[in-house]
Amino acid sequence: MNNAEDTHIYAPNGNIGMAEYSTKEMRIVLLACCTSCFVAPLLSTMMNLSLVNIGEEFDVGSHDLAYVNTAFLLSSVIFMVPMSKLGDIVGKKRLFIASLVGMIATCILASLSPTFWFLIACRAAMAVCSAAVMSLGVSMIADVYPPQMRGGAIGIQTMCVYIGLSLGPTLGGILNDAIGWHHVFLVIVPIAALAALAMLMFPGEIRPAEGRRLDTVGSLYYGLAMLLIMGGVINLPALWAWPSMAVGAVMLYLFVRRQLTVEDKLLDVTLFKNRVFSGSCLAAFLVYASSYSISFFLALYLQSIGELSASAAGSLMLIQPAVQAVFTPLFGKLSDRMEDKRILPTSGVLLVTVGLVSMSTYGLEMNLTQIVATMLVVGFGFAMFSAPNVSIVMGSVPKESTGEASAVLGVTRQGGMMVSMGLAMMVIALTMGSADHLVPERYPEFIEVIRITFIMCAGFGVVSMMASMLRKPVRRHTT
Repeated sequence: MNNAEDTHIYAPNGNIGMAEYSTKEMRIVLLACCTSCFVAPLLSTMMNLSLVNIGEEFDVGSHDLAYVNTAFLLSSVIFMVPMSKLGDIVGKKRLFIASLVGMIATCILASLSPTFWFLIACRAAMAVCSAAVMSLGVSMIADVYPPQMRGGAIGIQTMCVYIGLSLGPTLGGILNDAIGWHHVFLVIVPIAALAALAMLMFPGEIRPAEGRRLDTVGSLYYGLAMLLIMGGVINLPALWAWPSMAVGAVMLYLFVRRQLTVEDKLLDVTLFKNRVFSGSCLAAFLVYASSYSISFFLALYLQSIGELSASAAGSLMLIQPAVQAVFTPLFGKLSDRMEDKRILPTSGVLLVTVGLVSMSTYGLEMNLTQIVATMLVVGFGFAMFSAPNVSIVMGSVPKESTGEASAVLGVTRQGGMMVSMGLAMMVIALTMGSADHLVPERYPEFIEVIRITFIMCAGFGVVSMMASMLRKPVRRHTT
């Protein structure tokens, strides 16, 4: 590839097609995508240290408080694939900017929440915008960067994700103590605006499916499948959750069958015949299913049993994502040079699993050394796994399928997070029942919840290691 500043090829109608991109254009896309991909995890994690105050203000227990996270994740899962395909049709740049504007509007509304369920509705709405931003961001990086540079670029993008994760608890905790949780959402507004302005500087458009139509029937099948399956997961062990998941499985079958015959596909399901692609997505699903609830439980543990303020707990929780932010770009670049690309992500999952086992041994006396060690191990493990695994996924599909691959990867990641929170909510319901407010006399039961949850999560980690290593070997690009 020619890296000269003025090298670019434009497709008809001003759209940028299958082309070489100038260094300037690549940097613009990376800047916009890194800024936006900093925002989405910030939205996800910054409310964790406000959960106690939200519960006190609206008088809700730990089970309902989990909806602050799960509503965001469920909405992301439902809309990520349709929004990615819509970007292919109307233009990735156009939808990317529109979604950032929508994110700004929903954050402002969330800051004005008069009731708990209004807040949950706002979280669901902002997740629709976040789903588009995250899937389009990764696919645009894959579109403009050549294979031999892709791992490094994705490593930088993933680093920004982890910076968002690291600053989320800290900023959220500080702002929660200083001005109240309502105003935490307003931090997002200027950052999202900056990402939109950066993307406006990118010339032309990336529109690989111009002139095609969005499969609305397939979108309905897909959305209902995800709503019913994941809605059932997060409401286990309620009796209605089982038929909900069963009906959702039927909808998923109808969706897959339609995608095998319809001309304008929402998702090319034949991608899953590729062992590299399917194995990588399965590994991502399982590692997030095993680990996402760490921040949820740790936030509650530190503020209840640990008796820390939101600010202090947020500062302590900075450790894990900070490690991820520092080391992820390094492992992303290293993966570009490694002969067998399975080694780094598999080793990363092993370290995450060790951290999960450590979490399962937490007790009524807070051991600060153990908590710090756990976060260091998990953070380093995720740094080894994330960028190399994403690079493998995006490199395993043809260029015209990068949008779909990015969306599928996002769904597997968000779906894994949903399963993690669903498992947490189920264990809370079974162990603590409806009286799940975190008061001192319930602390022994809460510790039991943590123990059971993370023993099960460690099992997910072991299976994720197997999925990562048993996928078809992926070799280094030589050109």
